[in-house]
Amino acid sequence: MYIEQGYRGNLGIWKYLILPLGFIALMVLNYLATLASPVPVETMMADMIRQFGRNGTLVILLVPLAFGLFVVLGWTRLVHPQSIRSLTTSRRRVDWKRIFFAFGLWGLLTVLITGVDIWLSPDHYVWNFRWDAFWKLAVIALLLIPLQTSFEEYLFRGHMMQGLGIMAGNRWVPLVVTSVLFGLMHLGNPEVEKLGYWSMVYYIGTGFFLGIITLMDEGLELALGFHAANNLVTALLVTADWTAFQTDSLYRDVSSPALSWDAFIPIFVVFPLLLWIFGRKYGWKNWKSRLAGPVASAEAARAAFETQDA
Repeated sequence: MYIEQGYRGNLGIWKYLILPLGFIALMVLNYLATLASPVPVETMMADMIRQFGRNGTLVILLVPLAFGLFVVLGWTRLVHPQSIRSLTTSRRRVDWKRIFFAFGLWGLLTVLITGVDIWLSPDHYVWNFRWDAFWKLAVIALLLIPLQTSFEEYLFRGHMMQGLGIMAGNRWVPLVVTSVLFGLMHLGNPEVEKLGYWSMVYYIGTGFFLGIITLMDEGLELALGFHAANNLVTALLVTADWTAFQTDSLYRDVSSPALSWDAFIPIFVVFPLLLWIFGRKYGWKNWKSRLAGPVASAEAARAAFETQDA
């Protein structure tokens, strides 16, 4: 009963609209500014890196999103008011083992997949390691990237999913809406400019994957771990001159940016495999009702809460 955890707060539609609408408005304005600018995103990023350095630019990009996490958590705690635990999970307490399992599994798979690609296409990668720059990157990434990814999870799969689910009275509306909006949030990324709009299949598909594991597992823990591993390991492992995170990572991808069939392997092969692994490990059942079924009424949910909290 993850979506129903929203009933633990003092409900009001306006409370669920202000943060998402404000964030979406900022993203739309940023995207429109990008389209209107005569300077390509890649050139703007290069100018920032020349002025502030790679690590300084990374901090500039991450700090606003890291701060956003505290805005979402503070809004939940003070305005709803609702506990952070109930925004995170339907369990009696946050399951940190789930977070670390998802983090470790996806982090390991990311390293293996990247390693295989480097082995198969060695001409596409250059060893980029410099200790004096890498340790600073590692500190910045470890401190800020989990905050950035947690902000996105708490906003989309937490705040928005609970609010939309309660308003719509079902689970498929919040799954579809949050997944599509999560993907569209990345429209202004330099990767989209370089690879074209078909690359949005990856971002929207990732949104659906994160939404599915949240609804099936009745909590954010797996999504929090996966998302943190995805961004953190990638930032430390490999970079390119046309990506959103241009870091002093171990490797630099020097291949020409092109969208090919292998870009869709995670969506159509790896993510289904992860769903199977998670499903087997955590005993997921009733997929149809958990992903598309009705949301319990406030009365039924509160009765269940009394039993759970007793």
